[in-house]
Amino acid sequence: MRIAVDATCWHNRRGYGRHARALLRAVVRLDPANQYTLFLDSTDPAEPMPEGCEVRVNESSVPTVEAASADGHRSLSDMARQARAFSSNEFDVVLFPTIYSFVPTYGRARKLVMMHDVIADMFPKLTVPKWTSRLFWNLKVLIGRMQADALITVSNYSRDCIVKHFGTDAKRVSVVSEAADPIFRRLDDSTPTAKLRELGLDGDRRMVVYLGGFSPHKNLEELVAAFGRTAKREDAGDPMLVMVGDTHTDAFHTIFERVSALVETLGIKDRVVFTGYLADEDVVALLNRATVLVLPSLMEGFGLPAVEAAACGCPVIATKESPLPELLGEGGIYIEPNQAAIASALSQVLADDALRARMREHGMAAAQRLTWDDAARQLIAVIHGNGRAA
Repeated sequence: MRIAVDATCWHNRRGYGRHARALLRAVVRLDPANQYTLFLDSTDPAEPMPEGCEVRVNESSVPTVEAASADGHRSLSDMARQARAFSSNEFDVVLFPTIYSFVPTYGRARKLVMMHDVIADMFPKLTVPKWTSRLFWNLKVLIGRMQADALITVSNYSRDCIVKHFGTDAKRVSVVSEAADPIFRRLDDSTPTAKLRELGLDGDRRMVVYLGGFSPHKNLEELVAAFGRTAKREDAGDPMLVMVGDTHTDAFHTIFERVSALVETLGIKDRVVFTGYLADEDVVALLNRATVLVLPSLMEGFGLPAVEAAACGCPVIATKESPLPELLGEGGIYIEPNQAAIASALSQVLADDALRARMREHGMAAAQRLTWDDAARQLIAVIHGNGRAA
């Protein structure tokens, strides 16, 4: 078969890009019998392309990673150019690894569309603040769901949300999981990297870590407020809050300025570090030395940062509104996404060495059970028409 893949999110530094790169590299490697053609919309990708596939570039006036942002949009000419490419009769299957870059197509090929979650649909004002952008988003999701011969998502939790929110037949939604990249692991030597030392993160103090974007649905104001309460406790051990994520160039809707202002208002500026975007090797070193990672989102379709932390032996506090209770089990404590619950869980984890040791052991074992090769095999089955919704 000839499979066309929308790889326009390849450049994205957030979860969509990481997911597409890891999954597609594994798929191309494990399925050499089929021909994969990856379509980019700009040259010089920040990450190398997989070996063994064809790469084509359809230059866009604005790259998809910018145009699909909360305040952006793609021109009709850019969309038409992409649609023509994917509608070619030379292809048997067209795969969109994320619905945010979907364009309507009219070819004979089977269309596979990935919906990672329903966050933008459940919390539209928090993710797509402009009503015009929400209108176009809803239209795109509607057409994507209608055109898809199969919908794909990343967890049983996310599949259940799609079925409930849209009334979709569960048999139409297949699950293709995610995993931590092999770089995320327990290190024999967890010496801080030069970048971490530059940020003052030498590991002498306990570190509560957040990893991800500063979008409103990430619930970071509640995290900061909960940390401010917890850090004052005598048994907390003088912790720092380390917030890892792009603070100024993220394409998605961000409230970084609000979060930063709250840190000032609460008088905890000396306890909070905003690192900005960090390279993977710095994140791995940080997670190896962290006391706990907190993912307090209102919803997560998968929660990859928590799985990456668990793979590094870092205990996790995460929202119940996610598949993480199923994925990590006793490697985490799972909370309602509110300030009181976050503060209670932080106090519990910071005060109990034995609890952290148990969470570390269970979390590492759970993360090791998830691999990109398994995810690739699940996607290959869907490409061949053998995917299952369970």
